[in-house]
Amino acid sequence: MDAPEPSTVSADADPMSIRALKDISFGSIAGMTSKVFEHPFDLTKVRLQSQVLDATARFNGPIDCLAQTWKREGLRGLYRGLPAPIVGAMAENASLFWTYTELQNAIRWYERQPTTHQLSLGQLALAGSGAGCITSFVLTPIELVKCKMQVQMLMVPSVLPVQAAAALSSIAPAAALPADVSGSSLHKLPGPISVLKSIIRTSGFRGLWLGQTATFIRETGGGAAWFTSKEAVATLLLKRRNVPSHDKKELRPWESAVSGAAAGIAYNVALFPADTVKSAMQTEAELRPRAAGEPGPTFLGTFRAMHQAQGIRGLYAGCGITVARAIPSSALIFLIYDGLSKRYGSQ
Repeated sequence: MDAPEPSTVSADADPMSIRALKDISFGSIAGMTSKVFEHPFDLTKVRLQSQVLDATARFNGPIDCLAQTWKREGLRGLYRGLPAPIVGAMAENASLFWTYTELQNAIRWYERQPTTHQLSLGQLALAGSGAGCITSFVLTPIELVKCKMQVQMLMVPSVLPVQAAAALSSIAPAAALPADVSGSSLHKLPGPISVLKSIIRTSGFRGLWLGQTATFIRETGGGAAWFTSKEAVATLLLKRRNVPSHDKKELRPWESAVSGAAAGIAYNVALFPADTVKSAMQTEAELRPRAAGEPGPTFLGTFRAMHQAQGIRGLYAGCGITVARAIPSSALIFLIYDGLSKRYGSQ
C-alpha cells in the first residue's frame, strides 16, 4: 500500500511503536545497503584526513590512496573495518529517520496542528537538526572503532598482532605503510571487538566518545541540511508534475533518488571540517601517539593544528571523494527508504 514519508505520516494510522519499528527497520536496511557500496571511499576519506598533521603525506590524493590500498592490501584492505560502519550505518539511519519523524510530530503537537499538517522548511530543519544531535551520541563510539581499524595498516612496518594491539593502546610508534604487507598480516590484525576492548581498557567507557564534539557539530548541522535538502528538492519535483507538495507518497523512484543525491551533497558540504577534525582525533593514537601523561586531543586544539598545518585545504581533505560517493549513496538510502515506506507503510 502507498504510504507518506515521515513528514506527513498520521499518528492515527500507526501508533508510535509501529511507526518507530518501521522507521528503524527501513532506515537500517537503507543504511546497511548503502554502506557496502561506499565503504572503500569512506576508508579513503579517513586515511586522507588522518595524514593532514603528518610531516610527510602517505598519499598524493584519493586515486593514489585507492591504488596503494588495492596494491598492498587487496580487496580485503578496501573493506577493512567494514563490520563497524555497517552497524554504524544501520544505527545512524534508524535513529535519524525515527527521531526525525517523532520530532516533526512533537513540533505539530506544540503548534497544535494536526499530524497531517505540512511543516515549513525551517521546522523541518529544526527536526533534522534534533535528529542529528541525538544520533551523534550513538555514532561516535562506532566511528571511533571504524576509524582506528581503517588506519591499522598505516601504523607499523611489521604488523604483528602484538604490535598492532599495542599501537591501538597508544604505545607503539607511527610509521608509513610498508610496501611488502602480506595477505596473512591482514588476518592477524585486531578486529572490531578487540579494538573496542582496547579503547575501554586504556581510556574507560568515556574514551568511546572521543571526538563527540566534532560528531555533534557534523550531525546537528548535517542532519538539518540532509533532510531539508531532500524535502525541498522532492517538493520541486512534485510541483513539476502539479502534484501537491505535501503528497510525498507520489514521488517516483527516480525523484526519490535525485532528491536523496542532493541531500547527500548538502550534508557533506555543510560542516565537512568537523568530520576532518574528528578523524584526526580518533586516529591520533595510532599515527601520532603522544608521550605518556600528555593530555589527549581536543576539538579546538586539533582544529587549530590542522588549520595551521594546511589551512582550509587541510580541513577539506577528502571532501571531493566524499561528495562523489555521497551522491549515489544518499540516493540509494532514500530510494530504499521511500520505497519500503510506500510499500509497507501506513495508509
